[in-house]
Amino acid sequence: MTLSVLLLDDSSVKLWELSSKERFNRQIREMGGFEWFENLADLPEGKQVLLLNGNYLLEIRTFKKLMERPGSVLHCGANGQPAAAFINSDIASDAAAYMLSPDTEPLPAAAKRLEIADLPAFDQKLRFARLPLLEYITSERQQELENILYGNSYRGITDLVTKFVWPKPARRVVHYCAKAGASPNMVTTIGFVLMLAACYLFYEGWYLTGLLAGWIMTFLDTVDGKLARVTIQSSKFGDLYDHGIDLFHPPFWYVFWGLSLTGMQPVLGFDVHQLCWMVVIAYVAGRAIEGVFPFLGGPNVWTWKPFDAWFRLIVSRRNPCLIILTVCTLIGRPDWGFIGVVGWSVICTVILFIRLLQGIFSRITRGPITSWLSADNIATGPNALTFRVFGGTRGAYRG
Repeated sequence: MTLSVLLLDDSSVKLWELSSKERFNRQIREMGGFEWFENLADLPEGKQVLLLNGNYLLEIRTFKKLMERPGSVLHCGANGQPAAAFINSDIASDAAAYMLSPDTEPLPAAAKRLEIADLPAFDQKLRFARLPLLEYITSERQQELENILYGNSYRGITDLVTKFVWPKPARRVVHYCAKAGASPNMVTTIGFVLMLAACYLFYEGWYLTGLLAGWIMTFLDTVDGKLARVTIQSSKFGDLYDHGIDLFHPPFWYVFWGLSLTGMQPVLGFDVHQLCWMVVIAYVAGRAIEGVFPFLGGPNVWTWKPFDAWFRLIVSRRNPCLIILTVCTLIGRPDWGFIGVVGWSVICTVILFIRLLQGIFSRITRGPITSWLSADNIATGPNALTFRVFGGTRGAYRG
């Protein structure tokens, strides 16, 4: 079913080089199944319509949550003014009049008042808990709003480098890319070339040069995703392109690194080739557990309990493993780095397997699994400290 959309007003303020109309257009196109209209009189009769006030900033999640409440007019918490409505076209004229002049026009009797605080805060995909975005746009708030969009593009729960090191420099590069009109896929392609270069350099034993290529690639992996989200340029191909590279390349790095250590002695009876197989199996098994966990009917493994959020900071994914390789190489022991990555990968996979077993037991004995981030008193309850760290990522670049 195609839904109708009408923009009631626009803002002259551009955020990440996009006007409100351009942003709404990209958001609606990304969601799909919508048709734009220019005039109230052209709206089809008896259909649900989405009315948007261009003086407000919304995200796709806000649209989706609003459309779960048909017949509602969504109000901005900052000033209590109407920002969007999902109502029947029969009352679209009255709703539009109210949205443009709420001080003089009444809320239509057939519509319900909806506050942003009434919408759920937990977002499974980005692993954080915050209310869907709804902000009033002014020129004075331009940088603040761009910061909000950038911070909201981050997963709340991720590795320590992505969360605490990359946000500030990545914001500058995302700004330059948006200014230059660079697409996220362009950035991903540069990262892909660097990933291949790192494979070759590791295999040849040029560890420091390979690590430089690897670290730049991981930095650009942050940039492309954030650029896609703040400029609304996400696509199915781009998502597959980016995440496909992220998913498959790490074990190749470790294997090529290990194969370069031709004179390495066996460790606990395991030679280099056996250690290579161990790190590959550990990586694949860890990813498999991560993919299976949501089938228990609840959140993913990283958002189940506070422990899982802290563990995600250092789990044996690419960036923590690069730290191990970098430190050991700098002290002249690249072989220790390889052994460290193998050992840490095995340990982490064992922990993940235990968490899976605990999840299965919890599902059987206590019913559906829920995330600690979905608790009502999340900001003030017993996990308040963990929430301040993992509820979002804005603090990583603020100031």
